[in-house]
Amino acid sequence: MDSDAWVIPLAEAATVDQQQIGGKAAHLARLHQTGFPVAPGCCITVAAYERFLQANQLPLMIQMELGRKPLEDLRWEELWDSALRIRNRFAEAQLPGQVEHAIRRAVRDLGSRTPLAVRSSAPGEDSANRSFAGLHESFLHVVGEDDVVESVRLVWASLWSDAALLYRQELALNPLHSRMAVLIQEMRIEDCSGVAFGRDPRMEDSENAVVEAVPGPCCELVDGSVDPDRWLVHRASRQVVRFTPGRRDGDPQNEPLLAQHDLESLLALLDRVEAHFGWCPDIEWTGRSDRSTVLQARPITRGRLDPNDKRPWYLTLRPDQRRLRQLGQLVAEQLIPELRELGDRLAAEPVEQMTDSELADCIEARLAQLNRWKQIYWDDFIPFAHGVRYLGVYYNDAVHPEDPYEFVGLLRGVAMLAGQRNRSLQALADQVRESQELRNAIQQIVLEQSVPGEGANDRWVDRLSSLAEGDRFVKAFQSFARQFMDVAFGGHRLIDEPTPLLQNILELASRSAATRGTKEGQQSQEGPTAGDLEQRLLAAVGTDRHDEAREVLRLARLSWQLRDDDNLLVARVESQLLRALHVAGTRLKTSGRLNADAKITADAAERIGAAMSEPNGQPVLLPTTEEVTSHPMRASSGDSPRQLVGQPAAQGLASGNVRLVRGPQDLGRFQAGEVLVCDAIQPMMTHLVPLASAVIERRGGMLIHGAIIARELGIPCVNGVAHVVELLQNGQYVTVDGYLGIVTMGPPEFNLELLERQDGG
Repeated sequence: MDSDAWVIPLAEAATVDQQQIGGKAAHLARLHQTGFPVAPGCCITVAAYERFLQANQLPLMIQMELGRKPLEDLRWEELWDSALRIRNRFAEAQLPGQVEHAIRRAVRDLGSRTPLAVRSSAPGEDSANRSFAGLHESFLHVVGEDDVVESVRLVWASLWSDAALLYRQELALNPLHSRMAVLIQEMRIEDCSGVAFGRDPRMEDSENAVVEAVPGPCCELVDGSVDPDRWLVHRASRQVVRFTPGRRDGDPQNEPLLAQHDLESLLALLDRVEAHFGWCPDIEWTGRSDRSTVLQARPITRGRLDPNDKRPWYLTLRPDQRRLRQLGQLVAEQLIPELRELGDRLAAEPVEQMTDSELADCIEARLAQLNRWKQIYWDDFIPFAHGVRYLGVYYNDAVHPEDPYEFVGLLRGVAMLAGQRNRSLQALADQVRESQELRNAIQQIVLEQSVPGEGANDRWVDRLSSLAEGDRFVKAFQSFARQFMDVAFGGHRLIDEPTPLLQNILELASRSAATRGTKEGQQSQEGPTAGDLEQRLLAAVGTDRHDEAREVLRLARLSWQLRDDDNLLVARVESQLLRALHVAGTRLKTSGRLNADAKITADAAERIGAAMSEPNGQPVLLPTTEEVTSHPMRASSGDSPRQLVGQPAAQGLASGNVRLVRGPQDLGRFQAGEVLVCDAIQPMMTHLVPLASAVIERRGGMLIHGAIIARELGIPCVNGVAHVVELLQNGQYVTVDGYLGIVTMGPPEFNLELLERQDGG
């Protein structure tokens, strides 16, 4: 095929089918042909992308990654995992010789040392009905043939990013039909850049244009890292309707970035673009007045007027390093200490001694605090958790490891609340293992189930404290409970229900110290150390980028640490709300104003608080407490699946009996060696994982709690298994293959073959 099919100069692309070069390149090519100020460049065609795919057998891999489940059933974490694996394959794949030669020749024509912008230009984007702005990657200031080729591969891979896949799903587009062209242009570096809309995109019939400007490059406006000056300008009269200065650190903001003649020049440019294309434009530009250059032109997207358009939210799921740095400072230095202090303060309040009126105010205040922190969780904690994913992409782009999750080894040894809790729990188990008398007493308490109910805590405390080693255990247990178990899980306060925890301690104590030590020691020695991986990363990025790499790693380790801590600390605030609700509920039941079997949860806070504030108010009727029962496995009639397929999240092979964990009522039933099966392992239940022989979850993802802890302990984990909690039942014997992501009913196949040979012999 002629090399012209792979790369086309921008100056010659005006007549090329837009499906071959994408909307962004096609619009700029037409403007360039007509004499608009557009930087020179070239287009790498969709044909080149398709040739690259076929040469590396990538379509089959993409189809396999996205075919595990229906796209609409894949959670964001699962999409991110697939996107990371696809990106890794793209980065390792070689460009076909003709395609690579054409790209290198085009770079030489533009100037081998000329800084270039390498940007996406996907067919179908930048239309009046949809905009993919910000979803695909761009690389700026790229210099040299090798770096351009690398950037082109990553722009192609960004077609399969998690955010792009989510947005296509939102628009009901089939991602398997997606294609990508690439636009390469000379960088135009000016002291001012921005965007301009031919009409206010928030108002369908607006007569006003909107202009936004930032100092420096336009990318800092587009990615939201710099607050722009903003003008609302009447299109016909050119008069400024409203000016809003941007808030920028270190910027005195004495003068607007654009003068009146600069605004008039931009509006004239908008008029010309609209006359040329016949649609009201949204343009990106750099430079003032006669130095201006059009970086992009597209129709104003009608979708922006739709309040249900989730694209802006998708973009918040992957903040850049600057935003991560800001979030890291906010979360680590302000939010987490504030949340921790709040939990301590609420726990110290004498709720039980409050009057009814005081208790009503207390419930109202605690509910407001919980709602506030739940919103902060979504706004700040979840985006900051992206620090680990940012490291994954950064490490893989630089190192090109065979294992796309090798970067997780960089996070070994990071201290987290859940890890501290599990070590403290193991210390309690070790104490029980050393005293047969203590073990027997705890077994009897658990057997009698004497803990629930008024005064139960005093009874078991008194019984154990009378033993030789009991007083030391009780004090350690109570300290552990106050520090780690004052959390809400499934509407229950775990600190109020010590029996399941005592049972977990007995199960941990039943494991031999030798077995535990061998397993943990073996796991800790597998693979390169965190230090080895850090040196590998630094060598790959080069000396000039060492500070950048260390900052990426610092933020990732911080987000790794806080990603569990924030869950537990928010759960503590909910636990303290439940504490106040239980006190209020007891009083209401005593006075006959609340049904005796009422299920008291945070959802009932407003009703219970209102009842406490009205001494002579009407009775309150709440739903009753219902025990969650196991669902029988489907089909003893023959339609029961022999295998379940999910995602291999932690390597290993293990067999055992299923134990379903649906809520707090199941925590104390878990026995050492069972296979933990659940919807998703929450931070409040990760202390069960060391007991498990394997883990199976409905929720998928390589960086969710269950997968993380399973890999640390060397326990096989398969997640992303649809309907697994309904398909399996307690006591069922299964084999979990963490290498292939398969759960087999019964023993592993090689065991069956061995049994058959023995029977035949």
